[in-house]
This record gives sequence, structure tokens and C-alpha cells, in this order.
Amino acid sequence: MMQSFNPFPIVGADLRRNRLLVWVTVLLVAISVATGIAVISQERALRQGSARAADDFDLLLGAPGSNTQLVLTTVYLRPQAIPLLGGDLLAKASTAPGVKYAAPIAFGDNWQGHSIVGTIADFASRAGTLLPTQGRSFQRRGEAVVGASVALAIGATFSPAHGRHRPADDEAALGDPAHDAVRYTVVGRLPPRQNIWDTAILVPIEDVWQVHGLPVGHEGSGAPQIGPPWDLSQLSGVPAIAIKPDSVASAYRLRALFRTPRSVAVFPAEVLNDLYLTLGNVRDLMSLLAITTQVLVVAAVLMALLVGFLARQRQFAVLRAIGASRRYVFCVVWIEVVLLITAGAALGVLFGWGASNLLLHWMASQLGFSMPVRLGATEGLLVVALLVTAAVVAILPAWLVFRRPIAEGLVSA
Repeated sequence: MMQSFNPFPIVGADLRRNRLLVWVTVLLVAISVATGIAVISQERALRQGSARAADDFDLLLGAPGSNTQLVLTTVYLRPQAIPLLGGDLLAKASTAPGVKYAAPIAFGDNWQGHSIVGTIADFASRAGTLLPTQGRSFQRRGEAVVGASVALAIGATFSPAHGRHRPADDEAALGDPAHDAVRYTVVGRLPPRQNIWDTAILVPIEDVWQVHGLPVGHEGSGAPQIGPPWDLSQLSGVPAIAIKPDSVASAYRLRALFRTPRSVAVFPAEVLNDLYLTLGNVRDLMSLLAITTQVLVVAAVLMALLVGFLARQRQFAVLRAIGASRRYVFCVVWIEVVLLITAGAALGVLFGWGASNLLLHWMASQLGFSMPVRLGATEGLLVVALLVTAAVVAILPAWLVFRRPIAEGLVSA
């Protein structure tokens, strides 16, 4: 007669005896949970990382066209050809009331794959709030400030290459006289921003205009002055203008002022919000698929365990014959099922977190901004829901074993 109600010795013996079934069950549940966690955590990380990358752009001016393309090209330095704004709009934005600075953003060149961005010193230092960790900001033509990830030391000199990407070897061998004649000297390095601008090289926009044969915004092609005030008669067009307003009220007033037939003014956050809505729809679909996968996996696991329990009915009949109660046998089966699914869920959390880190690290190298992976309440709710469902559904195999007569189990074996 069994005197102690302790099902765990029997549970442990069963798990050790059926190692293959145990590992297959745990891995199936782990893969299912990892898929759901990876989908949810990556969408959240992408949203947070992209929003942080836009922090330096309060208001963005561009030529009429796609607002999304304007934001992706300017904020995330994605290679796209966009129309130019007239130089008079740059002059107007620079002198408009409520503007701390209006920074032209000009692209077109690179150094070993790093985008060279023509702008003004106020943008490079974010109006004095972003001080270089080494050196200083540029103060004259021919100087450059590099992002934290650019492999150029202070004092190094380099020439730009035309285009947004590293030139092919045969193109590099031919040379480009206009660009080779320009030499930049690195005078400062910006602190890490955890976005694509860590890979950028900032130079006076006058140098970018001159190397492409455009007026440089000041009297005389070799004018030493950089930045505003601009000479309107010598001012070239720019792909975009980043405006730093002095207040929230000024931001909305400036947006209304520059929404004209010749220009668009957008808050990058609003454009990103539209993208997030699209991402949210995709996330909901992927989450539904992940949950469906979990349900199917748990159902398959329970069916496999049920077959295994029915094949071991002699074992349970013997337990009953030597004094184990129906309640004892029920607990043995129920605990085994719950332990296997709990172990799979725990392993799935680790798999999901690790897979998200690896995938987002690769995505960060492609998109240019970091995406922090954090497990939140949604992932916790997903795991808890799985465990509660498993605890309820595990009653089925336990009940089938519970109700089977002792004699039937002994005879059928």
C-alpha cells in the first residue's frame, strides 16, 4: 500500500525513461514560443529604434513629393534621388521668426561607403548640445566632423568620392578630378548617437556645392565664410532643410508657413506614426500566426503525450494495484505534461530573446540605427497564456488515465 502522496519520484523516473519524447516535446514548444516572442520584441525594437533616430529632426522641409521618402532619405540616409528645394526657401527659413537654426542637408558624396553630408555647424553640434568627444566642430571650409563609427582619426585628410556608395575598384582607379581636388581634414568626432548618423561625415555645405559646380551661397566661389547669412543671389538648392524651432508653438507655425506649392513641411514623428500603423497591422498578423502555431504545436504535443500515456497504461495499472489512488495517477500525468510545456516555454523565451538579438543586430547594420531588445508584458502574457492553456488541456490525458479500470490496464498490457 502506498502511504506517501508524492508523485514527483514517479514523474522523474518517467521523464528519465522517455528522454527522446521529452526533448522532442520541449523543443517543439520552445520553437513555438520563440517565434511569438521574436515577432513581438522585434516590432517593438524597430519602433523604438526608428523613433530615437528621428530625435534630431523636429521639422523637415523638402520639395513636393513623398513625405515618407523625404524622411527616409534625410533622417535615415537611405539612398534616394529627391528633388531640390529652391535656395530662396533656405534663406527664408534661416531668417524666419522662431527658428534656432535652419540647416541645409545635402548628399551626393561618400568616403569608403560613409555618406558625406553638407550642412552647417549648428546642425553638427545640434545648436551646441552635441559637443564632440574629440576635437571640435568645423569652423571653415575643408574641415570635417565624423560620426562615432567612422574610422578616421583627428587630423586625417581624405577626398570624397562621387555617389552614395563605395566606388568599384575600376571606377576608383579612373579617379575623379573634381572630387580629388577637394581635401577634408578631420577636426572633430561626435559622440555615439546609436543611429545612422554615427556613420556619417559632416562638412560645410559650401564644399559640397563647390565640388558639384554650384554657387556656394556667398560672394565669390572661394568665399571663406560658411553658414548663414546667405547671399540669395549665390544660393543653390538643397535636398532638405532641418529646422530647429525655439518652441512647440513655433514648430506648428513654421510648418504652416512652409506648406506651399513649392515646399512641404513635415514632422518626422507624424510620418513615422503612419509607418507604425502599417507595421502594427503586420505585427498583428504575425502575432496571430505565432499564436496559431503555438496552438497547433501544443495540440500535437498533447496528442503525442496522450499516445505515450496510453501505451504505458500497464505502468499506471500497476501503480493502482499496489495502492496508488486515482488522484495520485491523475497528478502524475498532469504534472508531467505541465512540466514539459513549462520547460519548453522557458527555453523558448531564451531562444526568442537570443534570436531577436542576432536578427536585430543584423538589421541594425543594414538600417543604421540600434534597436534595443527588451522583453515586455506582451511576451510575458503570451507565455502565461500558453502555460494556463497547457494546464487546462493537460487535464484530458490525465482524466483518460484516471478513469481507466485497473483490470483493463493489466489485461491490455
